[in-house]
Amino acid sequence: MSDNRDVREYGGIRLERVREYVWEIPREGEMNVPARVLASDALLEQIGDDKTLQQLRNATHLPGIADHAICMPDGHQGYGFPVGGVGATDVETGCISPGAIGYDINCGVRMMRTNLTYDDVVGHEEELVDALFANVPSGLGGGGIVESDRDTLEEILDRGVDWALEHGYAVEEDLTHCEDEGMRPDADPDAVSQKAKDRGKNQIGSLGSGNHFLEVQRVTDVFRPEVAAEFGLEADQIVVLIHCGSRGLGHQICTDYLRRIEQEHADLLAELPDKELAAAPAGSELAERYYGAMCAAINFAWVNRQLIMHRTRRVFERVFDRDWESMEMELLYDVAHNIGKKEVHEVGVDDDGRPAAPDDAVDRAERELYVHRKGATRAFPAGRPELPATYRDVGQPIIIPGSMGAGSYVLRGGERSLEVSFGSTAHGAGRTMSRTQAKNEYWGETVRDELRDQEKIYVKAQSGATVAEEAPGVYKDVDEVVRVSDELGIGDKVARTFPVCNIKG
Repeated sequence: MSDNRDVREYGGIRLERVREYVWEIPREGEMNVPARVLASDALLEQIGDDKTLQQLRNATHLPGIADHAICMPDGHQGYGFPVGGVGATDVETGCISPGAIGYDINCGVRMMRTNLTYDDVVGHEEELVDALFANVPSGLGGGGIVESDRDTLEEILDRGVDWALEHGYAVEEDLTHCEDEGMRPDADPDAVSQKAKDRGKNQIGSLGSGNHFLEVQRVTDVFRPEVAAEFGLEADQIVVLIHCGSRGLGHQICTDYLRRIEQEHADLLAELPDKELAAAPAGSELAERYYGAMCAAINFAWVNRQLIMHRTRRVFERVFDRDWESMEMELLYDVAHNIGKKEVHEVGVDDDGRPAAPDDAVDRAERELYVHRKGATRAFPAGRPELPATYRDVGQPIIIPGSMGAGSYVLRGGERSLEVSFGSTAHGAGRTMSRTQAKNEYWGETVRDELRDQEKIYVKAQSGATVAEEAPGVYKDVDEVVRVSDELGIGDKVARTFPVCNIKG
């Protein structure tokens, strides 16, 4: 490399600029592959401010990892693997790591479009936010939309949104507009511990707490009119964004398998620079059971969001005195953020056809991989067979939420996403401040009042502390995150939305 290459250093970690918005941590020592950060100068400064880069470099030690470990523009420090991280490992010679998927398995978002305009909602904001808060369970602990016995929970874990369709909580179009049609066929409810099931059975149809929310929004900007039309979006339209995951069930599954992996695969753990990256070797009994349990949690989370959407439709019916079908309250898309999937991608391979670092690769070939996306969104371009027929010719919808006081975005899978990021992009704005620091910096009631008085955003939460933890100032600039995604061609801007009212746990 030439001496005039742009080089940065953060915490002793050296990054070299490959091209605009692409930075590489060169391979050295025991790293199996290099690592890459997708960021502008401003975002890179924030990413370099905690342990994100160290965690990203650590992830390159995972066995069978292909091409690069990647950090999205919204990346920040997580458990073992950075939030905003993507790592693809070979399903035959690699491994699967619960820490590289996350505790809240299938934390994700769905957007429901309507034919209402902002003018239809003005004057109803307080009634709407109060009704949503009263009817959509939120906060820590139990309480959901449906009562669940053992058989019901087993069916949900096994069948996903197909269960909701059978029981009247969904219509057929909800399944066809959901990632994987709302069901992972590899789900294995028997691989889920009783403790995890006990934690989940009373939380089906609930937001939970933290950064999870339900937000009514209006479309403020359309960037690609033709794509927006295919997505059914237009300026001034009202949409609803639902953000939550697998609640205590997913958290317990991650905990259970991290502990088991630490005990049963201590030899592999000893080779990794951080025990939080604990991984089960591909093909092992524990890898297969974790994958089955994780897929069951994915199904649970999709049902969770489906039930919240069902309840939201009922609330809108009461507030606006119209049936939900006449308001065209249809699912645009549901996409997961914390997930691991078997996918086929073209990667660099060695003489034996196994994934190899770019400097060792002799060819490129298609391999089946465990694609770990932790706080990252799948972003497949047009033509990818996994996409619903509705979007196969235009590209996958991507939903990137901002903070309570900033816009959110709808993107579509970019043409370069498979080449650059294993078909992935960012999942949100990304935090810049811990929850503890946020509560010290902000007063929840003040944040709520300022949002209402200055931005006409109505917020209701279980406590002022929750609002303080999620204040707009604790997040990165979502506009900059999305700009980088668009410039890189991994996720193309389609439309921007802005909050009208928001409920949180």
